Amino acid sequence: MTTTTSRLLRLLSLLQTRRDWPGSLLADRLGISPRTVRRDVDRLRERGYRIRATMGPEGGYRLDAGDELPPLLFDDEQVIALAVALRAATATGAGIEEPAVRALTTVRQVMPSRLRHRFDALTFTALPGGGGAGDAPPEVLLAVSTAIRAREVLRFDYASRPEAAAEPGPRRRVEPHHLVTSHGRWYLVAWDLDHEDWRLFRADRVTPSTPTGPRFTPRPIPGGDVAEYVSARFKGSAEHNRWPCTGKVVLHRPAREVLPFAGDGIVEDLGPDRCGIEVGSWSWVALAASLNRFDTEVDVLHPPELTRAFALLAARNTATARTPGHRPG
Repeated sequence: MTTTTSRLLRLLSLLQTRRDWPGSLLADRLGISPRTVRRDVDRLRERGYRIRATMGPEGGYRLDAGDELPPLLFDDEQVIALAVALRAATATGAGIEEPAVRALTTVRQVMPSRLRHRFDALTFTALPGGGGAGDAPPEVLLAVSTAIRAREVLRFDYASRPEAAAEPGPRRRVEPHHLVTSHGRWYLVAWDLDHEDWRLFRADRVTPSTPTGPRFTPRPIPGGDVAEYVSARFKGSAEHNRWPCTGKVVLHRPAREVLPFAGDGIVEDLGPDRCGIEVGSWSWVALAASLNRFDTEVDVLHPPELTRAFALLAARNTATARTPGHRPG
């Protein structure tokens, strides 16, 4: 990529991040003269981008939406991010899988060889209904995926929470097995060498170290299917991909109002103002509380444990309502 082209990509990226840019500020951010900014803006206009000069003490620029789609220009990180998002979209269950595959094929065909090599090194499993991905930096995903493909021990710092990612965390040594995306998050499935057990790590909290460690022989994933294993872990189980507590109720709301919020529950239309739902959770009280989010009357069909959970939840709520609130002095 030439220096001029690289500068144009960065200029375009800046123009897309805010409505108005003073020319002097663009020059400072790009490390060029205001005259060069004007020339680069003219080059982008020649390529079909509608950039309006704004009035003011310093003058500036604004990128407007055009009537026609201009040529798309991406830097290396944007290309990788786009390709990763398209690959993840092929398994979301959102009805866009086939167009996503075609778009991914098109993007890969026009990638420079250096980017195609990096992208091909990235392998992962997208869980159905995952809703896309995007919380981990591409360089982290590439580093983790490369270690998985090479079957090399991965060492990394692990932040205790996302906002502490820049702070030193406990050092981990793992045998990386799978990279998984679900509901907009990335997870590393790995065998923890220090705890001698399987672990799920949030990829956005991982800071890989180099070089990687020795090669290892992959262990079989529990149950033999990474998607089933991760789904089971999300449900609080290490063995079976199902909720430990499952019940069925009748909600006094139409099915069309319940379906958008039913998650993995099974909804049955029972008429204009009622529907049945079979759904699970990690405990009976948690299940009862989750059903109350529909803000309507609930008739429990089965099991009795769910009925008792509603009674326990009602008793707790009554006690809470009777407790005077603490008011700071």
